[in-house]
Amino acid sequence: MASPLSPSSLQKIAVVGLGTMGTGIAEVLAKAGRDVVGIDISEAQTAACVAALESATARAVARGRLTEPERAEVLARFRTATELTAAADADLVIEVAPESYEVKQQIFRELDGIVRPDTILATGTNALSVTRLAADSARPERVLGLHFFNPAPAMKLVEVVSSVLTAPDAVTAVTDLAVQLGKEPVAVGDRPGFVADGLLFGYLNQAAAMYEANYATREDIDAAMRLGCGLPMGPLALLDLIGVDTARTVLDAMYAESQDRLHAPAPILKQLSEAGLTGRKAGRGFYTYEAPGSATVVRDALTPLAGGGLTPGRPVSSVGVAGSGTMASGIAEVFAKAGYDVVLAARSEEKAQAAKARIGKSLSRSVDKGRMTAEAAVQTLERITPAGSYDAFADVDLAVEAVAEDLDVKRQLFAALDKVCKPGAVLATTTSSLPVIACARATSRPQDVIGMHFFNPAPAMKLVEVVRTVLTGDDVHATVREVCGTIRKHAVDCGDRAGFIVNALLFPYLNNAIKMVQDHYASLDDIDAAMKLGGGYPMGPFELLDVVGLDVSLAIEKVLHREFRDPGLAPAPLLEHLVAAGCLGRKTGRGFREYARR
Repeated sequence: MASPLSPSSLQKIAVVGLGTMGTGIAEVLAKAGRDVVGIDISEAQTAACVAALESATARAVARGRLTEPERAEVLARFRTATELTAAADADLVIEVAPESYEVKQQIFRELDGIVRPDTILATGTNALSVTRLAADSARPERVLGLHFFNPAPAMKLVEVVSSVLTAPDAVTAVTDLAVQLGKEPVAVGDRPGFVADGLLFGYLNQAAAMYEANYATREDIDAAMRLGCGLPMGPLALLDLIGVDTARTVLDAMYAESQDRLHAPAPILKQLSEAGLTGRKAGRGFYTYEAPGSATVVRDALTPLAGGGLTPGRPVSSVGVAGSGTMASGIAEVFAKAGYDVVLAARSEEKAQAAKARIGKSLSRSVDKGRMTAEAAVQTLERITPAGSYDAFADVDLAVEAVAEDLDVKRQLFAALDKVCKPGAVLATTTSSLPVIACARATSRPQDVIGMHFFNPAPAMKLVEVVRTVLTGDDVHATVREVCGTIRKHAVDCGDRAGFIVNALLFPYLNNAIKMVQDHYASLDDIDAAMKLGGGYPMGPFELLDVVGLDVSLAIEKVLHREFRDPGLAPAPLLEHLVAAGCLGRKTGRGFREYARR
């Protein structure tokens, strides 16, 4: 006979609260062979849940994932009720009511008098203290957190949250159940946001604050994070999906615990919430939607006009690229593929020739993969002229520097370009963290200087951050926007401040992940898994840090901290210790993880 806490004994499960999440959890459980009762005080909500389950299982049959008899069995295992007494014989109760202590505590108090002594009570909260909910229960050792992600049928991650009061066998039983449901459980302690939301909502909050400051448009912020980081959604669109009010609740709880200004909800979240503009569910949030609940964005007063500004750009037919590293050769390849004549200049003829040879190998790989013809590859390479001196830039229309990320080096280069390049040439820096204005002031023509921040590898990455200084000419900005279109890159506009869009949002998130490990809250593997499975990130934060390089990451963190002077942006000591020890990531064979030497 199964023990009371074996996962196989968790056969009868009650789900309390049949909103989107509760309905999704009920579907997962019923499909996995559990007997499920869905409980909600609203009869309309219970009816909507039944309809959603019928629709989801019908789609599964149509796609060949379920047979008609299997569908009938799933539907037969699910029933609904409007009273908590329907949970009397449940082995496990999962509560997914609104994020309110009063509401959840009332549910738990009532359940104490209804369910068996051995029943496990799980809360689906992502913002409230599991410990506080457990302490108010008559059976605190039976209370834990079970945090699914939306949409529950599709998302693999489940965070299993223990309080100091939770019995280990209850955690084990629920963790094993999650595995049987086809999910990947991650064990976490009780703090607001847990792992995935703890990292995600800080990032979303920063994006909201960036938008509120009019630093960049909502479209450019969202495009930058999708194209620059490979995220499935931009942060403002994601806030609309989650619910602006929900995000504010989670951030309030996080800030109450951390007192970290990065978690203090951006005022715009309060303004939108109190105006009822809570996102998709209301039909309007950061964006405007076709109807409440619709995913279709429609034009509103803030939607940018097609075609951009009226200022004409300058003609560009030849481009100079300064540098011989990976970024310089990648940028030269991009321009040559788009039909521009390219001068690739380095500190010596040998370095320039080596950079051109690297481009040749890259083009050959493209031919091998069927992405371009051999003839096109030859023609592209012929458009690139290597040079051992920047004097070769005398006739270029656009000069793009991609040299070392060192302000003194860049200033010297811009002073040289000022002397060499013809009047009217546009001068661009690819810096990712240094002030563009400092490069501009090294010239006698600061109005001609602009930032063009490409992402690595430049041939593959679609994003370019176009960075105007207060002195950049309108026609120079227009020129670079037009050029980005020609080279088939997506340009986003931003001002000249540290991190621009992508790094200003990405690196505080990475830093917060390091702090979680530093505080022994969660392991590297659990955090990486949580962000990939729960947030849709292509890489976990520690995988990404090791790829980027810990020294590069630390340098960017320091720049952000110095510019914004926010204590929450101070680099995590663990990152500084690893860099001091020479553990810089994949390039040294060891960073947060160890790698095989090549």
